[in-house]
Amino acid sequence: MGITVIFIRMKAAKKPTSANKIMLPPLFMSTGALMFVIPEFRVTSMELLEAVAVGMLFSILLIKTSNFEVRDEDIYLKRSKAFPIILISLLIVRIIGKVMLSSTIDVGQLSGMFFILAFAMIVPWRIAMYRQYRSLRATLNQERLD
Repeated sequence: MGITVIFIRMKAAKKPTSANKIMLPPLFMSTGALMFVIPEFRVTSMELLEAVAVGMLFSILLIKTSNFEVRDEDIYLKRSKAFPIILISLLIVRIIGKVMLSSTIDVGQLSGMFFILAFAMIVPWRIAMYRQYRSLRATLNQERLD
């Protein structure tokens, strides 16, 4: 699945981006929070804090490697050579973490923690991307007016 995401991301860099393409993935992912309706997926407050902290830490790497460029009056996601390496590294760290923690934390709770980690990783990343996109879009619009 992680490798699929890398290929999708590389392919997406060939097409202009939009605010919807940036902000819709976290919105769609948020439906996964319905898992917490089932008691076995609920986490303690400490597990919640740990998952959010790790997710936000991971998001910093994604934010640093996600940049936009203007081509032909459109905004494109700039390819970063480090991005696939970072995604694979994050995937490996998450898999190792799951294997290590699965012996001490219930599978349902662990699933909940990793959902929270992923969500805490994608939301700041996408917000940073949206802010950068909005700034570039405003610059483009201003240049068209001049």
